[in-house]
Formats: sequence, structure tokens, C-alpha cells
Amino acid sequence: MSAPTDNIDTELFRNIERLRQLRIEHRDLDDVISRLSLDFDVNELQLKRLKRRKLILKDQIIRLESQLIPDLNA
Repeated sequence: MSAPTDNIDTELFRNIERLRQLRIEHRDLDDVISRLSLDFDVNELQLKRLKRRKLILKDQIIRLESQLIPDLNA
């Protein structure tokens, strides 16, 4: 039988790994957007979609970080 702390540790590890993946994807998107912004023939719709995806990732990162970091005012 597994202890409740094992489940918490497993969930914590999953959340930390998910946070790492989100940060990597966000950074990669930032690089792609920067390179595309330098191109005069860039597809503006594609660029807007990438920027929107980057904002969504940032929101997910912030939400996950707030779950992982305890509230200091509590």
C-alpha cells in the first residue's frame, strides 16, 4: 500500500516536470518569434498565432508556479 506522501511527491514531481516543459516551449517560441520578426516576408497571421500561444504558455506557467510556491501571506 502506498503512503499518501508518495502520491503528493509524485504529483509534485509531475507538476515540476510540466513547468519545466512549459518554460522550454515558451523560450523556444520566443526564439522563433524573434527570428520571424526580422523577416520582411513573414506571415503575420502565423506570427500572431505564435504570440498568442506564447501568452497562453505564460499564463499556464504562472498558474502552475502559484500552485507550487506556497502563499507567503498564509
